[in-house]
Amino acid sequence: MSRKKSQIFGVTGTITHDFVTFSSGRSFSGLGGILYQAAALCGLGKEARLYSNVGEGLLPAVRKTVSKWPGCKTRGLRAVPGPGNRVHLRYPPRGERVEVLESCVPPLDPQSLIGESSRFGLLIVVINSGRDFSREAWRRIVSAVKAPIWLDIHSLPLDFVLRRPRNYRPLTQWRDWVEGVDYLQANEKEVASMLGDPDVLPSSANLKRFGQGALELGLEAVFVTRGRKGVLVMARGLHRIIEPPAVRGIVDTTGCGDVFCAAAAAGLAAGADPVEAARLGIRLAAPAALAAGIEETYVLVRRITAGALS
Repeated sequence: MSRKKSQIFGVTGTITHDFVTFSSGRSFSGLGGILYQAAALCGLGKEARLYSNVGEGLLPAVRKTVSKWPGCKTRGLRAVPGPGNRVHLRYPPRGERVEVLESCVPPLDPQSLIGESSRFGLLIVVINSGRDFSREAWRRIVSAVKAPIWLDIHSLPLDFVLRRPRNYRPLTQWRDWVEGVDYLQANEKEVASMLGDPDVLPSSANLKRFGQGALELGLEAVFVTRGRKGVLVMARGLHRIIEPPAVRGIVDTTGCGDVFCAAAAAGLAAGADPVEAARLGIRLAAPAALAAGIEETYVLVRRITAGALS
């Protein structure tokens, strides 16, 4: 099987139960985490194989929801005691969203993932809680998986506390997590943490410096998501900003970065270069802000794919 042509994507990280409060006071709750990537991949007509620990009380709802998505495989999900990852997200009128982790699942044993990885066209890894894998398990994954690996560093720069707001911290050991992967996704705040000062958003020069340092570890490309400012793509000899299409009537931005990840990764696995892949990603990520939750995200991506990307 040609790796580039494989339509099978491994997706690992954590499945969450999100409780979202918007600046308007409106609230929403539903499943989240790596189910956003799965929703987008399945909406694109790909096969997504999920690998995650899930709270035993949450697993039936997960299976019921994804049973509606052709191509979503759940045998890599493992029930663990407790409620699972319960996350409260609050969007203030200005500034970064506030995240409170109420409860968390234990780190994943990656053996099942590793055993099936020879069939992957690409492995998507999302650090949703910061305790998704032990360091030893993560290095096993990187060493054993031969498919390209996309890492969304996401919550790794947040301090790990329960039941109070999580704060960004300097993540000076980021190279230990990034070395050996092929593609890295981070937002500007996460890059600031990796540069050692999460309180200062990086300048263009510092973003370039960070990208160069990551590429020197052997990465193929770095994708820095910047909200309304689009996505910065860095590869060898390349530094390009991809601007998003205009979108009105934004409902929920929670899964936009996840949809970008899935669509761009699908493009890369099909043979697109990093800029082409980023264009595919942002083309779906921008309208994803019109959907609330994973079920609406799946329907939206499927509709856009059938009408505009076929």
